[in-house]
Amino acid sequence: MRVEDHAPLAAGADDLCLPVYVFEPAVRQAHDFDASHQRFINQSLLELDASLRQRGAQLLLLSGDVPEVFEKLHEAIPFSRIVSHEETGNAITYKRDLALKEWTRRKGIEWLEYTQTGVVRRLKSRDLWAGKWLERMTKPIIEAPPRLILPPHLDNFSFSLMPDAVSSKVTQPGGESRAKETLVSFLSSRGRNYQKEMSSPLTAESSCSRLSPYITWGNISLKRVYQASRQVKKAEWQPSMRSFQSRLWWHCHFMQKLEDEPEIEFRNFSRAYDGLREDEFNQTYFQAWCEGMTGYPFVDACMRALHQTSWINFRMRAMLVSFAAYHLWLHWKPCADFLAKHFLDYEPGIHYSQFQMQSGVTGINTIRIYSPAKQAAEQDPHGLFIRQYVPELANLPTQYLARPELTPPLVQQLYGLRIGVDYPEPIVDEKLALSQAKERIFALRKTAFALAEADRVQAKHGSRRT
Repeated sequence: MRVEDHAPLAAGADDLCLPVYVFEPAVRQAHDFDASHQRFINQSLLELDASLRQRGAQLLLLSGDVPEVFEKLHEAIPFSRIVSHEETGNAITYKRDLALKEWTRRKGIEWLEYTQTGVVRRLKSRDLWAGKWLERMTKPIIEAPPRLILPPHLDNFSFSLMPDAVSSKVTQPGGESRAKETLVSFLSSRGRNYQKEMSSPLTAESSCSRLSPYITWGNISLKRVYQASRQVKKAEWQPSMRSFQSRLWWHCHFMQKLEDEPEIEFRNFSRAYDGLREDEFNQTYFQAWCEGMTGYPFVDACMRALHQTSWINFRMRAMLVSFAAYHLWLHWKPCADFLAKHFLDYEPGIHYSQFQMQSGVTGINTIRIYSPAKQAAEQDPHGLFIRQYVPELANLPTQYLARPELTPPLVQQLYGLRIGVDYPEPIVDEKLALSQAKERIFALRKTAFALAEADRVQAKHGSRRT
C-alpha cells in the first residue's frame, strides 16, 4: 500500500496498468483479524488511491475470494499478466495464493511475484541467507512511476472502502506519508537513545521506531528503512542504529521460518513438545490473562495498554508470553491467536515464531522466564506505567505496586483498596508455578527425542548470521 519502492507497480507502468486491492472475506473473518486492522488498511488505501490518481490511475477495490474476483475482472477487462509482491502470510493467504496460482495456470495468465523483504522463496539452506538478506537491502530504491495508464472501460467499477468496524483503540494512523514521517522523526530525534530506552514501556513508546505497522501493511519498504538508518552518521547514534539494524535483520529471520515451514502457525517447531501444555489448558487462567486481571500488576498493565493502543514494546510482549507459558502453563496457540488481533503490527511469520520461542517449544532457544516484579522494578521503578493502566492501584504507595497482595490490611484500608475485591489476588503462586514449570520443561529438554528434534530444528531454522 505504497507507490515508492514498489517493484510490481514500476513494472506495471510499462503497459496498461490497473492497481487492484481485494477485500477477502476469509481474511476479514479470521481469528487473527481485528477492526483496528481494517481501519489502518482503509486509511492506507485512501492515501494510496490519491497517490495513484496523481499519476493518472486509480485504485480498484473489489471484494470476494481472489480467484473468483479475478475471473469476473478478466471477463470485463481481459488481462494477460498479474504482478505482485511475494507474501509470507497466514494459512488463509497461503491457501489463496495456491488457488490463484492454479487459476492463472488454467487461464494461461502470467503471474510475476517480486521480493520485498529478505525472505527467500524455496530456500534450500540457511547457510548463505544472511548474505542474501544484505544483498536485497542494499539494492537501489525504486522510484514511484511518474505516470500510469489505465485500461479503458472502467465505468462499471467504483472505489468503495470496506466499512470500519467499531474500534475504541487509539492506534497509529495508516498511510505512506505517515510511514515516512515516522521514519524521519525516528532517525532525526526519537531514535538517539533507542538502544537504552527500548525496553521500558515508559520510554519505548517514543524511542522505538514505531515503524512496525507501516512495514507490516506495506506503507514503507524494509529496504528503505534499512538504507535510511545507514545514512545516520553521528557517532553518538551508532550504538542505537546498529541495534535497530539488527532488529531489521531479525524481522526477516523469523519470517523466513514460516516461509520454510508454514505448519508452525499450528504446531510446535519441535514435536517433542507436542501435548506439553495443550492437554491441560486452563480456560480460567487464559481469560484472566486476556483481560489483564491476573493479580500481577505489571503483566496486567501491559495487557490493558495493548487493548487500548494495539502496541506494546518487545520486552513487554516477551513478558506477556513468558507469563502465559510458564506462570500459567498455557499452550501458546490460543494465546498467540488472541494477541494477533491486538497487535496492529501483527506479522504472522514473526508472531508465531516468537511465540514458540518465548514459550520454550522450539527446542533450540534459551528458556527465558520473566519475573513480573523484577521487570516492574527495572522498567517502571516509580509505578507510572502501572498507575496509568491499572487505575484501581493508582493511589497505592510505590513500594506495594508490583506486589499489591503484600499490602498490609491497614494500608489497604487507608488507601481505599481491597485486594481480592477491587483488584485480584495473584492468580497463581509464582514460586510454586515456576518450580513446576522449570521441572517439566527442563526434564523434557534432556530426552533423546527432544535432543534429536533440536538438531533437526537447528539445521532447518537456526540463525547463520556469521
